[in-house]
Amino acid sequence: MSVLVYIEHSEGKVKKTSLEAVAFAKALANQTSEGEVTALALGTISSDELALVGGAGASKVLHASDSKLNDGVIQAHSTAVAQAFKSVGAKTLVLAKSSLGDAVAARLSIKLKAGLVSNVVELPKTDSGYSVKRSIYTGKAFAESLVTTENKILAIKKNAIDLKLDDSKAAVEEFVVTLSESDFASKITATERATGEVLLPEADIVVSGGRGMKGPENWGMLEEMAKILGAATGCSKPVSDIGWRPHHEHVGQTGVKVAPTLYIAVGISGAIQHLAGVNSSKCIVVINKDPEAPFFKAADYGIVGDAFEVIPKLNEALKAEL
Repeated sequence: MSVLVYIEHSEGKVKKTSLEAVAFAKALANQTSEGEVTALALGTISSDELALVGGAGASKVLHASDSKLNDGVIQAHSTAVAQAFKSVGAKTLVLAKSSLGDAVAARLSIKLKAGLVSNVVELPKTDSGYSVKRSIYTGKAFAESLVTTENKILAIKKNAIDLKLDDSKAAVEEFVVTLSESDFASKITATERATGEVLLPEADIVVSGGRGMKGPENWGMLEEMAKILGAATGCSKPVSDIGWRPHHEHVGQTGVKVAPTLYIAVGISGAIQHLAGVNSSKCIVVINKDPEAPFFKAADYGIVGDAFEVIPKLNEALKAEL
């Protein structure tokens, strides 16, 4: 018996959120004595890259390499995961909460007759039943969900577990999936991807700017900071609305919700809609010349000062250290 993990990959690399899901599954397997952790990868990706999943805790990776699975067609992925789930005799499926993961998990809940809990932030409590803690109301509260089904699906919130990788390698095995025409009844006709060296949903560090930056011509200092830190760039809603920055950089309740290890907000007042999109960040640093800016109440660290004086000095200090 195994805990099965559905892993996602992009541009030849396993996503960090999927590695977190593997680490979560390993801790769960140790807690519940469910045996080894088996991961499942779909589509084209190298065996060498998949073997690295062992560093997060997987003993084995099943690889369904059919190129028809590259596009992430939800029905096809659901069928493949269901077949792998039954093949390894799993009772629990773990995956990262994502746009693709959410859609696949919902269908699998029906296919596998499994209880589904999303936005999971802790290992289940199994001393009396099977209780799972999850984040609700955009991270403002938590709920305990009792799962009573034999099969279970847990969608893990980003950064819910500390990811520590070692040099272990997982065995990679080819997995043959039986797919029908109905699995491809819907087709992805086009995909528009946000541009940039680091994309917001996957970023471990995010540098965001607000109207305090005074204009798009001043964003160079934030882009420089992002480059030094290997971070993604973001912005507040008003900034994207007036065209200073592209809409895919809009962070907030109605934009991209992020949960990085470090979120740096520069010249952003901290409206509730923006906070709803960033309050799952592990550490928030706010830089604003207004000491009464609401964002300081949510910050772990704050700098009261003019961004045009603070950011260049920070960039020079970061260059000296990194």
